[in-house]
Amino acid sequence: MNPEDPTPEDSGNEIQQELRVSLILSPEHSVPVPARFSYRVEDPYAVHITFHLGQDTPVTWVFARELLVEGVFRACGQGDVRIWPTRVGGRNVICLALSSPAGDALLEAPAGTVAAWLERSLRRVPPGREDAGLDVDGELATLLAGQ
Repeated sequence: MNPEDPTPEDSGNEIQQELRVSLILSPEHSVPVPARFSYRVEDPYAVHITFHLGQDTPVTWVFARELLVEGVFRACGQGDVRIWPTRVGGRNVICLALSSPAGDALLEAPAGTVAAWLERSLRRVPPGREDAGLDVDGELATLLAGQ
């Protein structure tokens, strides 16, 4: 088993992929970072990426699944999350540039693994069908009942 491409985990309403991404520190130096890519049917428009940085609390970023889907093919995003495909050392990778008040990070993830995980999420909830599993009327009634 390739440590960059461990077995995916799909259970019920969540599709996960554990993998190692590279945190780019300089053009010559990077460090491996364990990460978990998650897609949750109950949050159908978003992807969750959790980075385990050797601290007590992992860091999780949440952003639009559509942004990651587009970023597999071409540069996209602005502001806090930017994504683009490229080749590094003969490997296809997806670059994620993340910015927050706490700092900036540039990460590289194996393109094939990310694309396969995204494909599983798209089979589970196809684009344009994200709202099919949402009970908007029920959620609105719950919110209004709490007033």
